[in-house]
Amino acid sequence: MATATASAPAERGPLSSAASTDRDAALSATAGRGVLEGAFALLNALHQEGHAGVTSLASACGLPKTTAYRLLDQLVELGAVERSAGHYRIGGGMFRLGHGWQPHPGLRAAVQRPMRRLAAATGTTVALSVLHQGQTLIIDWTTPADQPFPLPDGRQIWPWHTASGKLLAAWADPRLPLGPLPRTWPDEALRIRERGTAYDREEVLEGVCCAAVPVHAADGTPVAALSILTDPDHHLERLAETARRAASAITAGLGRRR
Repeated sequence: MATATASAPAERGPLSSAASTDRDAALSATAGRGVLEGAFALLNALHQEGHAGVTSLASACGLPKTTAYRLLDQLVELGAVERSAGHYRIGGGMFRLGHGWQPHPGLRAAVQRPMRRLAAATGTTVALSVLHQGQTLIIDWTTPADQPFPLPDGRQIWPWHTASGKLLAAWADPRLPLGPLPRTWPDEALRIRERGTAYDREEVLEGVCCAAVPVHAADGTPVAALSILTDPDHHLERLAETARRAASAITAGLGRRR
């Protein structure tokens, strides 16, 4: 009996070791998620602040200062963050990665030539936008050589009710979070779907008007909005017809890339 009692722990040893290994792996995975969440929180804080010191970043993210400093140091080594005079800002590595994002395969390549031709033909700024997290996100744009980008500071994120945002929202899942909708929105969305165009006549920014048309995937799903941004003196309906032809060329290009 003494021998059997003594041997029992030895038989359970491998099982206990395996269970311990599983627990260690689970804890390591949890810690890994925590590290990633902390790093992304810091990147988001830098996106909001532009540049900041470690103390304010740690406070904004709810991280211990030593943890924030360690994560920022690693992000600096990876090129995702830059450090200067004790302050941090988004690094060039994030810029390169961000510009590699696209909502549909091949979209960035397909839009380049039609967008340049459209800007040259109309003398206006041309932008490509998507709905992202309930906002209009401008992912690409081109301007005639003699004109600046008409939006302040090259801003890329705007409310959903731009011309591009309204166009895409008209086809979007009704559960998409857009905030309080005007009571007239169902009727407006129906008109947008029927004519395939949405307009913004200085509704978002004074002095800037916009006409937007859809870019479709091969299956007919709208994946982005092609828009023309101009001043109130231009005839938006005529510009929209020109933009529609460019959008058709982009759609055809996406079909060839399948």
